[in-house]
Amino acid sequence: MGNPSNQTQDGIVRRVVSNHPPVFNEGWVYCDAPLERLRQRSSSHSLVHGPDHQPCTTVLDYYTHRYRHSDRATWQQRIESGQVRLNDQPTTADTPLAPGQRLSYHRPPWLEPPGPLDIDTIYEDEVLLVGNKPSGLPVLPGGNFLQNTLLWRLRQHCPTAAPIHRLGRGTSGLMLIAKTKAARAHLSQQMRQRQLGKRYRALIGASDVPDQFTVSQPIGKIPYPQLGHIYGAAEDGLEAHSDCVVIQRRPKATLLDVTILTGRPHQIRIHLASVGYPLLGDPLYIAGGQPHPEATAIPSDCGYWLHAHRLSFIHPAGELMHLICEPPPTLNRRN
Repeated sequence: MGNPSNQTQDGIVRRVVSNHPPVFNEGWVYCDAPLERLRQRSSSHSLVHGPDHQPCTTVLDYYTHRYRHSDRATWQQRIESGQVRLNDQPTTADTPLAPGQRLSYHRPPWLEPPGPLDIDTIYEDEVLLVGNKPSGLPVLPGGNFLQNTLLWRLRQHCPTAAPIHRLGRGTSGLMLIAKTKAARAHLSQQMRQRQLGKRYRALIGASDVPDQFTVSQPIGKIPYPQLGHIYGAAEDGLEAHSDCVVIQRRPKATLLDVTILTGRPHQIRIHLASVGYPLLGDPLYIAGGQPHPEATAIPSDCGYWLHAHRLSFIHPAGELMHLICEPPPTLNRRN
């Protein structure tokens, strides 16, 4: 969990504000089919192969190599305490894995980090919802977040709710949510065909970038010790395209309007960093679009300034929708 506030070069602090005290959640069960994972890792030097050339490993080896957020000693303690089960039965750390087995990690209830949980509705009807996600609220469960997420809260009122796209935890603004399976299929197809129009407000440091410029740096997975890998600028990555327009130049900051035609993870953060101008307050990405070499931050840490400002799409009923969500004052044009 990163520092909940970061001082930007413009003298502005980005805070994650919550009026909701942290509470214990109900715990969760994480299920795995280890053989499928092991086949994907069959070339790893850390795995031993049997006479039939299938990778062989133990329960402890699997969790240690697959989930690096916890060390080997921690996983061994969890296995020994009965939190890990094999085919729904107690197991041991040195039990070898075989084809067709199922592992489950029964994570006990934990105290989730606080975060803003109130979501303003921008538009809603019987098949979809567009909300203003606050900075600091994760979209999906992950890490230390389970119930303090956008998806969890939505599904308390609409069990079939599904986000059509994602925003980083530190990003605020427009989120498109399908409330029915039919709407999800319709909107997801638009997402795949790049028919969703998404424009953002972003804040970088004082710069000499052109008034208009395009970034097309490929984005892919790169090694990262804390998590195994993260996304960053990678020449062998997937294509990515961002169109940027300078909205305002300030003494210590530059306000941008950014339109993305692709939706790679952390695309705007990586793209602006790749041209030498990371988002102000970004605790992870530095110039070049890579994580800081001594970084301990993770992608969900907050501090940067990014807001999903405009969204356009075709409603399942056929109507072209254009929605706007006003950015916070720091990301608004100043007089």
